[in-house]
This record gives sequence, C-alpha cells and structure tokens, in this order.
Amino acid sequence: MATPKSSSHSIGGKPERRSLVQWIQKYFWEGQSLEEEQKDALQKINNQKDISTWKYMLVYQRRVIGLVLPAMVFHIFWWSYFIKHNMWYLFEDKYFMSITMIFGSLIAGMTSEGGGSVAFPVMTLAFKIPPTVARDFSLLIQSCGMTAAAFTLYWMKVNLEWNAVIFCTTGGLFGIIIGLEVIDDLLTPSQKKMSFVCIWFSFAFALFLLNRYHKRCTFTSIPNFSLMKVFILVVTGVLGGIFTSISGSGIDICCFSVLTLLFRISEKIATPTSVVLMGINTVIGSFWRGVMMNAIDDITWQYMAVCIPIVTIGAPLGSIIGTHFHRLVLAALVYTSDTVALVSAFVIVKLNAMMVGVYMGIIAFGFIFFFVLSKLGERLMKRVISNNTLEETEKCFADVAKKDFDESHYISTV
Repeated sequence: MATPKSSSHSIGGKPERRSLVQWIQKYFWEGQSLEEEQKDALQKINNQKDISTWKYMLVYQRRVIGLVLPAMVFHIFWWSYFIKHNMWYLFEDKYFMSITMIFGSLIAGMTSEGGGSVAFPVMTLAFKIPPTVARDFSLLIQSCGMTAAAFTLYWMKVNLEWNAVIFCTTGGLFGIIIGLEVIDDLLTPSQKKMSFVCIWFSFAFALFLLNRYHKRCTFTSIPNFSLMKVFILVVTGVLGGIFTSISGSGIDICCFSVLTLLFRISEKIATPTSVVLMGINTVIGSFWRGVMMNAIDDITWQYMAVCIPIVTIGAPLGSIIGTHFHRLVLAALVYTSDTVALVSAFVIVKLNAMMVGVYMGIIAFGFIFFFVLSKLGERLMKRVISNNTLEETEKCFADVAKKDFDESHYISTV
C-alpha cells in the first residue's frame, strides 16, 4: 500500500512558515482541477513556440470564452425584449432583487448552495415576499444563471462527478414533480422558511467537524461504483428534488452532502458537480411549474426579468473563481452562508417557545443524520484504501501527501 510521504516544506524538521503570497496562492488560487484531456492540451501549448491566436484562445483562454458565450446569448435576447417592450420601469420598485442577485449569483457559482439559498431566505425573511413567489423566482432565475455557469464549467473541462449528475438528476425529476404537486401544499410558509435553514445548517456543522482534519483523504470520483451507489444517488436526487420544489434550492446541497460526507469526494469536484445539477434540475422545475401547472405569478416573472442580465454573468464568474479556490475555502463558504441564514431566520421569523424547540430538534436530528453519514463515509474510505490494487487509493494518498501546491493535481491558467 502507498504511504504518505513527508513534506519537503520544512527546515530542521519544523514546517516552513508560509509567506502571505504563498498562503493566498494555496487557498485562493490553487488552480483548477481539469480533465486529463485539457491538462494535456495545456502542456502541449506551453511547449509550442508558434501557435495561432485562435488555438491559444480555445485551449489556454477557455475561461474567457466560457464566461462570455452564455452571457452573450442571454443578453442578446434580454436587451432585445427590454428595448422592444420598454420594460425599464420594472427596475423602479424591483431593483432590490437586482442588487441581491449580484451576491446571490456569485455565491451560486462558487459554492454548492445555489442562488436559491440566497434568494429564498432574503426574499422571505428580509423582504416578506411569500415563499411560493420566492421559490418560483429561485427556480426561474437559476434556470438562467446556473445553466450559464454549467456551460462555463463544461467548456472549461473542469472535473465533474458525472455519475452523480446523471443519477441525481434522474431522482430529482421525480422529486421535483412530487414536491410541487403534493408536498408543497402541506407546509405552511413559516415551516418552509425554517426547515430550509435548519437542515442545511446541520449539514454545514457536520462538514465543519469533518474538515477539522485538513489532510483527510478525498477522491476525485466515487470509488468502486456499483448498483448500490446508483440507488443512493437516485434517492438523494428524489430528496433533493423535494427540497428544491419547496425552496427553489436543495438538490445541489443534497448531492454535495452525500458526495463529501459519504463518498469522500473533494469539494473541488463536488462543488462544480452540484452547480451543473442545479442548472439541469431548475430547468425541469421551471418547466413543470410554469407550463404543466401554469401557476407562476406575473410578479415572479418581473423579479426574474430584472435579474437575468446579472446572474448570467455573476454565476459563471463565480464558477470560474470557485474552481481556483482550495477545497477548505469552498467548505468555509458553505459554513458561513448556512450560519448566516439560520441566525437571520431565528431573528426575523416570529416563533413561540414550542416552535423554537421543534426547530432546534430538527437541527439536532439533522446533525445526527449527517454525522452518521460521515461515519459511513469513513468506513467506506477505509475499505477502499485497504484494497491495494485500486487506482483510487493511490489518488487518495497522493492528495494527502502532496505538497502545498502541486501542479500535477491542479492546473493554474492565466
């Protein structure tokens, strides 16, 4: 079995203290985790002296094209419609949503939370907008911003866990429909607001405890993929689809929690995977809510209209930035956003003592569930590592033992 090598970053047996520049490089500009094909193309470009501008752009500047192309498509249609119908008056009393989604779209692209994790609590808690409108807006706006971000990630050839994308989406299709048609009407507005923030705070806390071990083993793909893991991903998709049908966001963080806690996938892989998942599933949810149910209010479309030009740039830009962050930074963004949402909910929503107890119980139950999930993940990891022949074992140990910055794992492009 491979064993971790000692770090070469030491002087006299003691770790060498990093400079500020090295610290920033490690955590905020670590480099992108790219597909092998793209890594090979970048290395070939670096070894060539005379290359055409077009080839240089297609290989070495894929981030620029990945950002501009989807934004350009959305902006052409948006500007054409707004100029034709003189819709600028919408900004007079709905500008606050445009400002909200500047931050929401960046967070959506950078993390596994999705734009709905910002839009839903802000709209329901801060602006007193009905949860149904907030949910529908979250679905609609992410069907634009997250699909643009998904294209950017695919175009840049960022590593994704495609098994999770395929099978979580399969389950999510059924979960979203069941949630919209059946479960959504069974919950009160306060229950929708509080359940959303309580459950995902529990996950954030469990992930925080797991990441206390900074050198823990992580994988780039689900090890020993089997029918049982297909079943787990489909069930995860169903549950995530139900959450998405209630709050406009959920399948992304559901998938992220299972990938990171159970299958021990690195946050650098799980985060872009969750972004792609959210893009696909919000298109499904928007179609079902808008076409099959014909139940989206006019004001929801108006909120969407004032945010499209922002999110179709902000979400892809957030995805580009996020792919360069260290996995611990990505995890810290999850802790922060979920904690802020929880505190805000308890401050803003008026709850009696009994309801406070109920929601604290939900947090406790959620933490126990995610803690058990992480323990099962630990057993799975040990089982994988015990098999000396598995390629995933070598990748795992390489990740633990690698230097603070190793270009063989991540590629830093300019």
